[in-house]
Amino acid sequence: MTTRDNALAETTVGSFKNEVIRRQGPWREVDQVEVATAQWVMWFNTERPHEYLDDFTPQAVEKPHYDHRRTPPKAG
Repeated sequence: MTTRDNALAETTVGSFKNEVIRRQGPWREVDQVEVATAQWVMWFNTERPHEYLDDFTPQAVEKPHYDHRRTPPKAG
């Protein structure tokens, strides 16, 4: 893990705390936190543009990456 990876993780956790835990709380049940967390992760990966991904979503960047890796090389 690099310093950049750690900074990205800390930024993501900070965003989660600000956007979900503090803004939507107080929480009465752990189940409420689990559902809100799952919803936020889905939104974060599929709808929220990320500056470090040139304002694409992780899903938009990840799909072509994995599609390319699954394509067998052409015989030449």
